[in-house]
Amino acid sequence: MSSHFRYELLATDSETRARLGRWHTPHGVVETPAFMPVGTLATVKGILPQQLKDVGVQQVLANTYHLALRPGADIVEEMGGLHQFMNWDGPILTDSGGFQVFSLAKMRKLDEKQVVFRSHIDGSVFELSPEKAVRIQEQLGADCIMCLDECPPHDVSPDEMQRAVDLTTRWATRCRDAQQRSDQALFGIVQGGTHQKMRERSAEGLVPLDLPGYAVGGLSVGEDPADMYTTLDFTTPLLPADRPRYLMGVGRPQDLLESVVRGIDLFDCVMPTRNGRNAQAFTSAGPVRLRNQKHQRDPGPLDPECGCLTCTSYSRAYLRHLFIAGEMLGPILLSLHNIAFYQQLLRNLREAIQLNKAAEFKAVQLARWGISN
Repeated sequence: MSSHFRYELLATDSETRARLGRWHTPHGVVETPAFMPVGTLATVKGILPQQLKDVGVQQVLANTYHLALRPGADIVEEMGGLHQFMNWDGPILTDSGGFQVFSLAKMRKLDEKQVVFRSHIDGSVFELSPEKAVRIQEQLGADCIMCLDECPPHDVSPDEMQRAVDLTTRWATRCRDAQQRSDQALFGIVQGGTHQKMRERSAEGLVPLDLPGYAVGGLSVGEDPADMYTTLDFTTPLLPADRPRYLMGVGRPQDLLESVVRGIDLFDCVMPTRNGRNAQAFTSAGPVRLRNQKHQRDPGPLDPECGCLTCTSYSRAYLRHLFIAGEMLGPILLSLHNIAFYQQLLRNLREAIQLNKAAEFKAVQLARWGISN
């Protein structure tokens, strides 16, 4: 592993696989387990970088495919890289564009060499090979970069799943060989759907590459949550204990708890901001839908246990009014709260792991949200 990066395993919960750690990067330390808000286009929608810091965000995510299309990796590089471009001086992780191989399946062609997209913006051709994915991410300048992978649907045939797993391994080797910068940590992505043998096959191909970190991809793509948890049960033990483990694109608050006790360290998901823009808040008592009429005359805070700007300054009645009136402040305030909620949840979970009480913490939280354990 490059001297720019180091993962410290500080504690492991005795009853679960929950881990307390520190991920050292060129732009700061990330206390794990940690949640990364998604800033697809070099911005977490509607939220200023300082506001992210104020609620405890340590690391953010941006997307290679989208930034390569607009404004272009050359422009971001010319502007000093992502950190300077978006005025965020903390760690950044960039997705390789591999998820778009899945999400834009109807707009792409894939072969051994590369994946070719039709731009969702103007229909122009965009080619993405493992080498190009690394080159773009080196131009963007994130601390953590991802290997290009193929994320197959969870319900494909066994033969198709194996083909995707093996292609992901070959592409990871090409990404590693193409990397030139030593100040970026290249993560491999374990694929294989919910199939144990395929996850084992993927890990057996990727772990010998000796990468600085490993991600679990191909989950939260339509499978039952229970299947995701079972998959993590047999997947995380396959990954090196001295490297961070990143579960991509997950998820709901309960998913974070269930995944941490199975050994996951890092998360990202659009849910806090996307749901916030659609008037749904995550709170200590469970989800709240602000458009509901019952909040029309409610003078109380969104979440009395939250100390964020939204909860300490505005009533539920006012927040509902903003959404009903179509005012942009509503989505901003709810997105900010949801991000703050996720950060507080992970802070509390880190404390629970330190005290060897991860299982108890998970059970209490799920019960408060009305979710059976």
